Amino acid sequence: MRARPLRIEGAFEFTAEKFHDDRGYFTSPFQGDTFTTAVGRAPFPIRQTSHNFSVRAGVLRGIHYTATPPGGAKYVHCPRGRVLDFQVDLRVGSPTFGVTDSVVLDETNGRAVYCPVGVGHGSVVLTAGSVVMYLLSQEYVPAYELAVSPLDPGLALPLPPDLELVMSPRDTAAVTVAEALEQGALPDYQTCLALDQALESV
Repeated sequence: MRARPLRIEGAFEFTAEKFHDDRGYFTSPFQGDTFTTAVGRAPFPIRQTSHNFSVRAGVLRGIHYTATPPGGAKYVHCPRGRVLDFQVDLRVGSPTFGVTDSVVLDETNGRAVYCPVGVGHGSVVLTAGSVVMYLLSQEYVPAYELAVSPLDPGLALPLPPDLELVMSPRDTAAVTVAEALEQGALPDYQTCLALDQALESV
């Protein structure tokens, strides 16, 4: 497995090798030793696994993050289909605050993305029938789940211009990063770092 740091401090892309034969292939999209070497600490304990399935191209989910505390880290991959995955640094005081990055995740390239506590995440579906899998450091609690708009012009996410976007009412109504900052809804960088470190010892 190869690791590559993203533009956002503490976020990484991981690419797993695939082993093919006449039956298909085998791969391991999450590998603890590679994670530890790249991130500099042991993987977070997995409290929940989740996946979404999208019936059509253009489904846009995010940008989601967890109120901090408790905060939440996630590890994301796409075992079926193809999505453009987005990461946004929402940690106030971070050296990369407001920075975005994107990675194509699909069933052939073996890539996965790690988002530490305080980094927002979302994706747009490029092929119908795509599935996105999540390893989560916290169980889903609706009251803790927050969002900023993926259409925020300040983020300028590279949304494919040829797709008709489909969003949930919640994501459609989400505020911009500037509005979330003004509302005091964005996480503090040092608090996020402390929570990330605490996950290692849980």
